[in-house]
Amino acid sequence: MLYMYRKMVEIRQFEEAAGTLYQSGQLPGFLHLYIGEEATAVGVCAHLHNDDYITSTHRGHGHLIAKGGRRDRMMAELFARTTGYCKGKGGSMHIADKETGILGANGVVGAGIPLAAGAGLSAKLRGTQQVAVSFFGDGATNQGVFHETLNLAAVWELPVVFVCENNRFGMGTPQREHQRVVDIAAVRAPAYDMPGITVDGNDVLKVYAAADEAVTRAREGGGPTLLNCDTYRFRGHHIGDPGTSYRDREEVQEQERQRDPIRRLTQVLIEEVGYNAR
Repeated sequence: MLYMYRKMVEIRQFEEAAGTLYQSGQLPGFLHLYIGEEATAVGVCAHLHNDDYITSTHRGHGHLIAKGGRRDRMMAELFARTTGYCKGKGGSMHIADKETGILGANGVVGAGIPLAAGAGLSAKLRGTQQVAVSFFGDGATNQGVFHETLNLAAVWELPVVFVCENNRFGMGTPQREHQRVVDIAAVRAPAYDMPGITVDGNDVLKVYAAADEAVTRAREGGGPTLLNCDTYRFRGHHIGDPGTSYRDREEVQEQERQRDPIRRLTQVLIEEVGYNAR
């Protein structure tokens, strides 16, 4: 629990620093912050080995840190410096590092999903027991590539965990306005005869437990799983979007008070475990 707590704090501090630097005009390009969603990346990646794979999204800093990415090289990439992961040519939305199994953040919605399946197929053919994880948002589950990939992953029983970070908005469009589905795992997974699990994505312990089942199943040859994490971003879609034109400010504040993943784990550590940082 302490490991996951520290990892979530690392992500939060990195994102807050990146946001401050961007707003002061020091970072080029676009910036999509992961603040509020840390529990999903950390709870899932806590089960992954260094040689396992992940594919990420435009909101990928949290995934990279959770998988073991170095914050100094990530920040250098944001500054477009040659010491960055992609020599400054990728920027925030395109960081990749093959040494830690990070197959790339991606600015195209849903584009990482088939890449994870390809990595899973490679692992299966080589018999390595590696696992591939694909992170994507609720909006990506409307893309044709999502359905095509889940179909093939199920047919070929690939060692892939599909993680939907359902933050309830596709950019500024509420989920209820871009699809009739309420529970993505309950509806999408049965269509491809794979397990579907919905979990509170802002509770790192619940994500950890659900991911344990999914990753173990994949590693032992049981095939793919669709994991739907109900989460919430505390900032707008990107820096420059206040995030209040399509949702009430009171709603955001309530989510921050009640569902901050770091605060929730802090409470567990103090009240249930009896941990005292001092």
